[in-house]
Amino acid sequence: MTPIVLVGGGGHCKSSIEVINSDGRYRIEGIVDNQYTTADKCLGVPYIGRDEDLKAILAEFKMALVTVGQIKNSEVRKNLFEIIKTFGAQMPIIQASSSIISSHSNIGEGTIVMHGTIVNACAEIGKNVIINSMALIEHDVHIGNHCHISTGARINGNVNIADGCFVGSGAVLHQNISVGKNAIIAAGAIISKDVAEGELVRVM
Repeated sequence: MTPIVLVGGGGHCKSSIEVINSDGRYRIEGIVDNQYTTADKCLGVPYIGRDEDLKAILAEFKMALVTVGQIKNSEVRKNLFEIIKTFGAQMPIIQASSSIISSHSNIGEGTIVMHGTIVNACAEIGKNVIINSMALIEHDVHIGNHCHISTGARINGNVNIADGCFVGSGAVLHQNISVGKNAIIAAGAIISKDVAEGELVRVM
């Protein structure tokens, strides 16, 4: 198996470890995170350094994944993605063993597709995206870079989601709509019209 380093050691990291193990192609060497010491472990995986150690760690292992979560703002994940690229490491596409991904879809580097997710035909998913557990990405959907599609969200056909967006748990996006860059859609929202760039859509 190919060795990989995880960058970010919080709650999303725990879920990512399980998904990476189910994928079966990668051996997790350790976690880089500023909040922990090398005496700590996460689900048995050791913490091997802090941000300032990342360059040296990636020079050794050369494969990494951003495992910081994303709720409101994509900037932390985006910045870590760019740092990893600057240091010359590769970022794989991680697919949970229980996910279903069409062979006619396209997924960018550094994206993780978690348990129970369905990605249907001709979907296009960008780089460094979280497709969280039980999400549905229907046919001809386009999702930009650095987005988080949360647990149980339903993205129907021909929806276009721009870079940096967050779609909350259980949200439903009707077909043929567009979501502007860095928009935030609350959990449980039902979206039947376009969402503007930077807009926050709450559940009324």
